[in-house]
Amino acid sequence: MAKPGKVGLNRVISAAKYSYQGLRAQWQHEAAFRQEACLFLVSLPFALWLGDSGLERAVLIFSVGVVLIVETLNSSVEAIVDRISHEHHELSGRAKDLGSAAVMLALILAAVVWLVILFG
Repeated sequence: MAKPGKVGLNRVISAAKYSYQGLRAQWQHEAAFRQEACLFLVSLPFALWLGDSGLERAVLIFSVGVVLIVETLNSSVEAIVDRISHEHHELSGRAKDLGSAAVMLALILAAVVWLVILFG
C-alpha cells in the first residue's frame, strides 16, 4: 500500500513551495523563459490599455501567458531528455524539437490574437 501524502492545507503549502522552486529554476536556467517573461511584462500594460473590454484585455493577457506555460513544459521535456542521456538519439531530438515547435505555435497564436483584437 502506498504511503499517504500530505493532505489539506499542508498539501497546498507544499505544492506552492514546489511551484515556486520550479519558477525560480526556470528563471535561473532558461534564457528563453526570461525573454518571454519580459515580453509578458511589457505586453501586460498594453493589453490593459488597448483592450476595449474586459474580455479583450483578458484574452490579450492570456495569449501571452500561454507562451510562458508552454515554455515551462518545453523546459521540463528538455530537462528529462537531458537527464536520461546527452547522447544524440532520434527520439530525444524529436522530443526537444516538438517542445520547441509547441513554443513557436504558442508565440504565433499570441501574435494572431493580438492582431485580430487590435486590427480586426
